[in-house]
Amino acid sequence: MKRIFSLLEKTWLGAPIQFTWQKTSGNYLAVTGADHIVKIFDRHGQKRSEINLPGNCVAMDWDKDGDILAVIAEKSSCIYLWDANTNKTSQLDSGMRDQMSFLLWSKIGSFLAVGTVKGNLLIYNRQTSRKIPVLGKHTKRITCGCWNTENLLALGGEDKMITVSNQEGDTIRQTAVRSEPSDMQFSMMKTDDRMSAAESTISVVVGKKTLFLYNLNEPDNPIDLEFQQCYGNIVCYSWYGDGYIMIGFSRGIFVVISTHIREIGQEILQARDHKDSLTCIAVSQTLNKAATCGDNCIKIHDLAELKDMYAIINLDDENKGLGTLSWTDDGQLLALSTQRGSLHVFLTKLPILGDACSTRIAYLTSLLEVTVANPVEGCSFPILQELPITVSVDVEPNFVAVGLYHLAVGMNNRAWFYVLGENAVKKLKDVEYLGTVASVCLHSDYAAALFEGKVQLHLIESEILDAQEERETRLFPAVDDKCRILCHALTGDFLIYGTDTGVIQYFYIEDWQFVNDYRHPVGVKKIFPDPNGTRLVFIDEKSDGFVYCPVNDATYEIPDFSPAIKGVLWENWPMDKGVFIAYDDDKVYTYVFHKDTIQGSKVVLAGGTKVPFSHRPLLLYNGELTCQTQSGKINPICLGTHKFLGSLKDVGPKEMRQMLTQALMLQRFSDAWDLCKVLNDRAAWDELARACLHHMEVEFAVRVYRTIGNVGMVMSLEQIKGIEDYNLLAGHLAMFTSDFNLAQDLYLASSCPIAALEMRRDLQHWDSALQLAKRLAPDQIPFISKEYAIQLEFTGDYVNALAHYEKGITGDHKEHDEVCLAGVAQMSIRMGDIRRGVNQALKHPSRVLKRDCGAILENMKQFSEAAQLYEKGLYYDKAASVYIRCKNWAKVGELLPRVSSPKIHLQYAKAKEADGRYKEAVVAYENAKQWNSVIRVYLDHLNNPEKAVSIVRETQSLDGAKMVARFFLQLGDYGSAIQFLVMSKCNNEAFTLAQQHNKMEIYADIIGSEDTTNEEYQSIALYFEGEKRHFQAGKFFLLCGQYSRALKHFLKCPSSEDNAAIEMAIETVGQAKDELLTSQLIDHLMGESDGMPKDARYLFRLYMALKQYREAARTAIIIAREEQSAGNYRNAHDVLFSMYAELKSQKIKIPSEMATNLMILHSYVLVKIHVKNGDHSKGARMLIRVANNISKFPSHIVPILTSTVIECHRAGLRNSAFSFAAMLMRPEYRNKIDAKYKKKIEAMVRRPDTSETEEATTPCPFCEFLLPECELLCPGCKNNIPYCIATGRHMLKDDWTVCPHCDFPALYSEFKIMLNTESTCPMCSERLNFAQLKKISDCTQYLRTEVEQ
Repeated sequence: MKRIFSLLEKTWLGAPIQFTWQKTSGNYLAVTGADHIVKIFDRHGQKRSEINLPGNCVAMDWDKDGDILAVIAEKSSCIYLWDANTNKTSQLDSGMRDQMSFLLWSKIGSFLAVGTVKGNLLIYNRQTSRKIPVLGKHTKRITCGCWNTENLLALGGEDKMITVSNQEGDTIRQTAVRSEPSDMQFSMMKTDDRMSAAESTISVVVGKKTLFLYNLNEPDNPIDLEFQQCYGNIVCYSWYGDGYIMIGFSRGIFVVISTHIREIGQEILQARDHKDSLTCIAVSQTLNKAATCGDNCIKIHDLAELKDMYAIINLDDENKGLGTLSWTDDGQLLALSTQRGSLHVFLTKLPILGDACSTRIAYLTSLLEVTVANPVEGCSFPILQELPITVSVDVEPNFVAVGLYHLAVGMNNRAWFYVLGENAVKKLKDVEYLGTVASVCLHSDYAAALFEGKVQLHLIESEILDAQEERETRLFPAVDDKCRILCHALTGDFLIYGTDTGVIQYFYIEDWQFVNDYRHPVGVKKIFPDPNGTRLVFIDEKSDGFVYCPVNDATYEIPDFSPAIKGVLWENWPMDKGVFIAYDDDKVYTYVFHKDTIQGSKVVLAGGTKVPFSHRPLLLYNGELTCQTQSGKINPICLGTHKFLGSLKDVGPKEMRQMLTQALMLQRFSDAWDLCKVLNDRAAWDELARACLHHMEVEFAVRVYRTIGNVGMVMSLEQIKGIEDYNLLAGHLAMFTSDFNLAQDLYLASSCPIAALEMRRDLQHWDSALQLAKRLAPDQIPFISKEYAIQLEFTGDYVNALAHYEKGITGDHKEHDEVCLAGVAQMSIRMGDIRRGVNQALKHPSRVLKRDCGAILENMKQFSEAAQLYEKGLYYDKAASVYIRCKNWAKVGELLPRVSSPKIHLQYAKAKEADGRYKEAVVAYENAKQWNSVIRVYLDHLNNPEKAVSIVRETQSLDGAKMVARFFLQLGDYGSAIQFLVMSKCNNEAFTLAQQHNKMEIYADIIGSEDTTNEEYQSIALYFEGEKRHFQAGKFFLLCGQYSRALKHFLKCPSSEDNAAIEMAIETVGQAKDELLTSQLIDHLMGESDGMPKDARYLFRLYMALKQYREAARTAIIIAREEQSAGNYRNAHDVLFSMYAELKSQKIKIPSEMATNLMILHSYVLVKIHVKNGDHSKGARMLIRVANNISKFPSHIVPILTSTVIECHRAGLRNSAFSFAAMLMRPEYRNKIDAKYKKKIEAMVRRPDTSETEEATTPCPFCEFLLPECELLCPGCKNNIPYCIATGRHMLKDDWTVCPHCDFPALYSEFKIMLNTESTCPMCSERLNFAQLKKISDCTQYLRTEVEQ
């Protein structure tokens, strides 16, 4: 609801004003206040005329056509008449002496009734200028009255009387009322009888409290309606609809009552519209609306739904209260007067005029205002960024058109053009056409107007283009063309129009000539081109809709096209090419033109959307429909078919599947992709993939199939991606969607019809393939026949298979012909023509064929032919088998050397054995791998036990072993018999035999190598125990787990077997893990039982067997010490090393004494290696370490010291040489020095040289402290440093390796040099080469301190 204008005349202010709208057209508004002037304004608020009066205006009224305004004033007996057509005022003398108080024009004819303060009446007929004065109609002032449609005049006066007169002034009826009447109206009561259409009921407010209803047909039964006191006074009322009355009360309430006799007295609706007061109500029947005013606001209701508020207009500047309300007859304008003397006019209904060009729209927002807007963000026209623009126009337009840069509005035969500049709108010109314009279309430079069956195309700004004159304007159709243009449209390139003869013409503006025409059987009513003009929807006179493509001159009928369709809009979103909507009054239908599908082009209905009342679609962009409303606003509506463009937050899977279907129908594949990602459902992806194939979107289909992992489809689509032939590509896609008949039709229509044949062949549709081959590729018939024959053979149709195999023989394709001939052979045999089939098979080079034909013949019990074919095909096993079936042994014998099947050999062997031909039988049995039979024949018939024994040994046959044992038993060879009995698992018989013939050792030896039970071992042990053979008894008791008995026998062994017995005793105790047995053995070893201590090595082994590693370590140290004392240093080294390795593997802490002794012994071992390699410096350093611990080498003190002196001297360590020489000069050693060196050493002591080569220092791997390289205890961190097994020096962090066998560390660089001359590790003596060494970058695991260990 828009306020158009307000009138605030100074002369009116402070007092209420009167106003009245011109009837019918509502073009003029007459207003008067306290200034003795009636001012007449047009509907835009412009003053058109005024009437000066001698005093205040008493009453004024327009006649029924709105031509004459009649006014009466105080202090005057004249009636003033203003003519709207001539803008002239005339005066009419009433001839009345008294003051006039009432004035009213009739509804029919041109009668004017005038009443006076004394109750007199004048009826003036304007047509005949006749005046009828009626004196004394009432006794007091006439205050109100009304005419009905039969020209009856009802009047009310202060004399509390109501009179009804005819147009001559004769009183027909009269009645008295209780109080003063006011606001009288004629209407029709609601009755069941619809016959009388006459206005026969007079309604009048009596005493401001009651409503009096007087029916002329029932004058004796008037109705007096009273209302609740709390409503206040009746302010005004209005009839509407089928006998309803709306009544407004002073306290802000309005009530609706029905005048139907059964409902009378009941309030149908009561509503408080205003809190404090209500001053007026007004009803517009055309608009079907009611307005009430009060409390500084107007409230508007729809008569159909009075409870709901339609609109509210607030008037906050009106502080003195509101006056009266009045609509124009057409319902477009609503005027309101106020108590302070102002008047406001509001626009309540606008003609829905609008137009769109690209994404720009123009629409009427007020009677003289057009708004140009672009509802699409980021539009492509820079000048539209400052939108919306409002354009004030000079006239109320009948049509509006908008182009890229212009706006046109107009009425009748005139149009005004405006330029839409960047900052302002400029009026360009007005154009007069040769007839009343029905519609105008604009584009960039041209405008086209349709009037009276013609279209004029002309430049909008002729001075801009220096165009040739003939290109400035042109009238269509040409003079000689006898047709009327019914519709037209203008795009960037074309003027398009449709005629009553059904022709659609395309006029190309660039070349200024017609380029295309299409002839339709009936007239074309409306056309709607898409933004480019390449597609067009037209509606013909039968109200059918079609899509027309001028490019290929094809039309497609629009399905389910409603005859009520008002118009069509194409989608303006550049990505949606084929979408358009058709709309009627309350629904929008979305259609899609599918141009490229495998089934060709077609139009489909995608869905419908409800549109609110009186919304007219203007623009469609990306599924959003911009509609124009009656109130001059635009309202966006989202189409139901485009729901997927909204948020998917709370959408369920079922709805989402529907959205997916819609998106695919609209060819919105990217949106469908997003939906599928959310759904994550295989069926949805498949639906998307199928739609892509249907719409020939190969690239997108590849993407989808790749996502769902369908490799086959991806590869197939990649192969056809580049095909440009539409039919060929569509054919491939139809084949992928399994529509093979369609695919065939498309292939045959394409540039490569042979593809149809290939498809049928791939599908094995051989009938179709043969039909196509006859037309397309006769040379392929033999090959297809062959394939067809194979299929027929498979299904058992041998007759047709034979015929097709024979058809398939070409004579020049060797391989192919061989297959066909093979088929002929097989089919002939199956059909019973055995001779032909066998001959064919024998001639054929294929072995497989001979086998297959042989099998068929064998099933048919034709054995000799089958065997013959098998033999020819080199299938000797099968041939022999068939020959056996027909007892042809001679043939079997011939084939036997080539036969591999044991079964056949066995059958043959049995036959030969039965014939007594044992040698041949044995060979056949051997070939059949029947070893028991071979052994049986050798023993029973051929008397060759050696061969039998060798076969038993080879094959480990139990039955054979039994047979051989039985044979030896008969010969009396018990040892061999026992052996073969054990082999045949007859241990009890073997044991008994051994016992009987004193062969238990043989039995024991044999059984020891077999898998034997404890009971058997125990029985042997008991046997030896009885024979007093302790060692053997102990051994078998140990094997059966009786450890105490085993130990008892081992300790009883005579001394000749001592070593072996003690070893076995240690093993027994180790297995038993029994403390009692352990202590028994230790006592024996220590000599407790016989006073003879045994070698300490046995004790060491015992501890090792018992896994008592600490005790073993102590024993090892003792043994090593003994070895050392005896001078066996390498033995001592090995004992300590093996113990060291064992403890390390068991993760037991190494005793420091053991580690130290091993280090000193190893240093001694290294001396020999370094001296041998001539490295005297390293040798000397190691000897110094050994000499410092000389007490550990008691048997070689002097030789070691001598070597130390000599090596130190050679290495330049003179001071060290001197100190050890001085040690040798001690009396206990002096005489033991080798004579060779004695003098030299004495000289050294006599003339001491204390010069000494300084020992190099290297960092400690723990704390980086620098210390001499042969020092193993770091003074910095007090840690024992690991030593190198190659040099004896302490280890370095950055030169670390380990022996791969014993895991002892070594300096990588030194170990490498050593392995050039040595081939074993100096510590563990395992073989080693340089390639096995790995340099270790992180040596922290070898640097754990003793505490950590």
